[in-house]
Amino acid sequence: MLAMNKLRILGTTVFVIAASIVITSCKDKRSTGWEYAPNMYEHIAYDPDQANPNFKDGKTAQVPPAGTIPIGFKRFDYPNTKEGYEKAGAEVTSLIAQTPANLAEGKALFTTFCSPCHGVTGQGDGVIVQHGYPPPPSYSKGQSSRGGAMKDLTDGKIYHTITYGVNAMGSYASQVSPDERWKIVMYVHHLQNL
Repeated sequence: MLAMNKLRILGTTVFVIAASIVITSCKDKRSTGWEYAPNMYEHIAYDPDQANPNFKDGKTAQVPPAGTIPIGFKRFDYPNTKEGYEKAGAEVTSLIAQTPANLAEGKALFTTFCSPCHGVTGQGDGVIVQHGYPPPPSYSKGQSSRGGAMKDLTDGKIYHTITYGVNAMGSYASQVSPDERWKIVMYVHHLQNL
């Protein structure tokens, strides 16, 4: 009788284990069975590249209306030409306050983005130059490739150069915001006097 009870307990245990394996092996272990915010799983919004019957042209990604400017965007209506550079040099001046805080931020931005080529003092002796890259002209002693002394560069000319680049220097428009560019301009003026 005792052997029969042991056999029955063992059989029940094996059955429970086998049933548990079968039941749990079919279940998705990542799901609790609850669905919170189903639109996160099955979204009803159109993807930008999908066709969309809600618009006349059938596209989801719409072109902004003509003449509109994105929020936070600041226009710089001077083309990337020699004429645009000269016009910016004559017409554009900084609108940010000449404060020690702005100058300090300009120095930090210059150190990060400009000093690898221009050097920390703007003498054209940055670490890139030390590795054999052609040096840019010194802000205080050099001559601009566009004509004139580097120490005479105006706000607009420096801003134009940061925005579009010149010669081996590429544009920094995607890395440095317009306000940050003005702070760099302020710091470059400081370096022109060294």
